[in-house]
Amino acid sequence: MTGERNKAGSSTIVLDPVELQPIKNKQAVPSVSSKRAPSISGRSLASQTSQSARSTEDVDPSTTLPAPTTATDFVETWNHPKINMYRVFATFWSFVVMGLNDASYGPLIPYLEEYYNLSYTIVSLVFLSPFVGYNLAALLNTTIHLKLGQRGIAFLGPALHLVAYIINCTHPPYPVLVISFMLAGLGNGFEDSAWNAWIGAMPNANELLGFLHGFYGLGGVFAPLIATTMITKANLPWYTWYYVMIGFAVIELVTSTLAFWGATAAVFRENNAGGLGGFSRLKEATLKKPAARITWLAALFLIGYVGIEVGLGGWIVTFMIRVRQGGRFASGMTATGFWLGLTLGRVILGFVTGRIGEKLAIAIYLPICMGLEILFWLVPQFYVGAVSVGLLGFFLGPMFPAAMVACTKLLPRHLHVSAIGFAAAFGGSGGAIFPYAIGAIAQAKGVAVLQPIILALLVFILIMWLLLPRMNKKKE
Repeated sequence: MTGERNKAGSSTIVLDPVELQPIKNKQAVPSVSSKRAPSISGRSLASQTSQSARSTEDVDPSTTLPAPTTATDFVETWNHPKINMYRVFATFWSFVVMGLNDASYGPLIPYLEEYYNLSYTIVSLVFLSPFVGYNLAALLNTTIHLKLGQRGIAFLGPALHLVAYIINCTHPPYPVLVISFMLAGLGNGFEDSAWNAWIGAMPNANELLGFLHGFYGLGGVFAPLIATTMITKANLPWYTWYYVMIGFAVIELVTSTLAFWGATAAVFRENNAGGLGGFSRLKEATLKKPAARITWLAALFLIGYVGIEVGLGGWIVTFMIRVRQGGRFASGMTATGFWLGLTLGRVILGFVTGRIGEKLAIAIYLPICMGLEILFWLVPQFYVGAVSVGLLGFFLGPMFPAAMVACTKLLPRHLHVSAIGFAAAFGGSGGAIFPYAIGAIAQAKGVAVLQPIILALLVFILIMWLLLPRMNKKKE
């Protein structure tokens, strides 16, 4: 007991001895962030992730911790760290090669038909074959990032391009040619998904993605121009074009590998840590609400959009020759006009789209595209068609970049690579399915079926776009 001093009593205080206890070590308590991951429709994505994640001893710890615990607050820009300036340039060149690749099909189709003596249906397999590559890329993209980092993508994409072009320039039997297009599609799928996810997460993403896809369009401009000139003016066989493509792919392989050599798997996991490993992140992005809704709407939007882009770019030359009775060189130049419009639209309208908001901007551009498509369809004049398809390309231009920005705004950062990678790669398969379908239907009905199919796809992607949630700032 402790004695208390009263006002008039003794000042002496008596203290009882107290036995001191040894200090016990504090038990380790798992770190739990007080912040929740961004939520769509009121529920935390991180809480859903933690409920579904299973702890395993053989999984890298950095891939099994909640995103807020391990993810850094560091946000990359196009010029910080400084190596990013070189890396962004390397991605621009990769998209030039991708544009050259995709825009080659259109001007080459009439000559592939003659060289191999093919019908519309069989020659359309050159469009369908990349479907396999794009869908493999959709499944493998996140795993490659976690195992090999961005360095793996930077090597594999250009290497697959190079192998495909070496095969093509040997003008192999047609079934082998189809397989080589699969390899090129796989390379495109890897790079398309990876670089869209990386740049789409940066500040000023609309403008940067506008430039990125503008370089894709630039490749689309030069492919029909150079290939058509080589074939019609220099009287060279179609496969000589792929000697040129080999040179471009070698440059791509060197620049990309050097630029991203330091972007290892460990660096990627540190900067993009999330609740799950490769396939589990993909499962979260594609099968678990609310993230799955965003991912699938974006994928369906892109599958229709890329079908329009490659369908028009691929069949416009044949349409102008067979339906509009144009000359071979002039018809080839309409494809150049389409890709030039696409390039200018991505660069110019990219600045407009970011100012007025992606949701509203695309809702304005798509009805304009529908009007231009109806004009192209119903007015049977060569020059009206050529101008209409160029303007159509202009207003189609910013749509792919806008879809990428929408994903970064509506999804948390640790799902960006999985969701955007899946949407871009799966959406890219639209560039295989719909051009092939156009060719198959054209075999029975004529290539004039191009126009109503494109119009129907424009209506479809407008509906998909309007179903996306309202967009505010990016989720981190």
